[in-house]
Amino acid sequence: MIRNALSAAGEPPALPAGYAGIRSGIVELLGVARLSAARSVNALMTASYWEIGRRLVEAEQKGKRRAGYGEQLIARLSADLTAQFGRGFSPDNLENMRRFFLAYSRSAISETLSRKSRNELPAGKSETVSRKLGLSELALVFTLPWSAYVRLLSVKDDHARQFYETEALRGGWSVRQLDRQIDSQFYERTALSKNKAAMLVKGAVPKPEDAVTPGDAIKDPYVLEFLDLKDEYSESDLENALIQRLEGFLLELGSGFTFVGRQRRLRIDQTWYRVDLLFFHRRLRCLVIIDLKLGALTHADVGQMHLYCNYAKEHWTFADENPPVGLILCADKGHALARYALEGLPTKVMAANYRMVLPDAELLQKELENTRRLIESRGKLLPKKRKR
Repeated sequence: MIRNALSAAGEPPALPAGYAGIRSGIVELLGVARLSAARSVNALMTASYWEIGRRLVEAEQKGKRRAGYGEQLIARLSADLTAQFGRGFSPDNLENMRRFFLAYSRSAISETLSRKSRNELPAGKSETVSRKLGLSELALVFTLPWSAYVRLLSVKDDHARQFYETEALRGGWSVRQLDRQIDSQFYERTALSKNKAAMLVKGAVPKPEDAVTPGDAIKDPYVLEFLDLKDEYSESDLENALIQRLEGFLLELGSGFTFVGRQRRLRIDQTWYRVDLLFFHRRLRCLVIIDLKLGALTHADVGQMHLYCNYAKEHWTFADENPPVGLILCADKGHALARYALEGLPTKVMAANYRMVLPDAELLQKELENTRRLIESRGKLLPKKRKR
């Protein structure tokens, strides 16, 4: 009764003895469990993709006498799987699965499973390497995330690819760290070095931005596609608040904007990009791609927007629609800028028509400045450095 009276008076109840130890233990337990869950999803996804690749290759081999059979198979399968399971089964992705199976042969996997069978496979399971492999068994082999294997497939030399895979496993590299090492030709530099051991030790040291949380692992675009989850994650609270306000502002203008989506992912080669807002303009009959930058406008931003427009024209635009237009919004502190990317339109007449129908850039700049001031004045949201 005394404890309840104190609590009612506003004083917190006394903590039980050893609470700090209990809390830290549970925090550690949940952290390990969540990371294990993310790794399990990745491992099963990768195992599934290897098995899909195997079936594609074997189907191709059976139909090898027919010209273009493989391309026809992938195109039809992509359409059917996308209709049933959602994203993640584009022709490019299926081709990656096919290449993945070819790069990681049955014999190599059987050898790996034989090594693991002594300690990791259940008793009596070691003979499974000689028959059809189950997903749970394949998951023991593919311990890197699928994003890492996609990056490894871009390495043409077999020895270099095996080196990067080995070092990624040994050093616990994140996909970002693996990508950096491949781009910096770490394999070639190590091969030419007189002190290879020192090079390997130095290469294993991660940078602070390489740390991967369970949330990062689940938000991997490939995982989101595999689980058919929405990909609507902003990288800062300020960015998210600005996008929400701008979305509502454009719809309230009543000038023909129809909302299509936000945080829309697209992949060009092996690189993922994301556009913040995607609208369809009813009067212009075109997609409007909007990208928000929390900094000053650069030439790279303009080039990237043209890349988005070209991709959208090829992959997102229907035959009876006009070419897409891009809108770059820069919310640099103390200064806002709105710029339309119209240079890629077929004619100057079309560009002029777009300028007449689309909202005035100065109006957008004013709204962006007012919105940012309002958000920051509340003191609830602080800007964070955006990573691309």
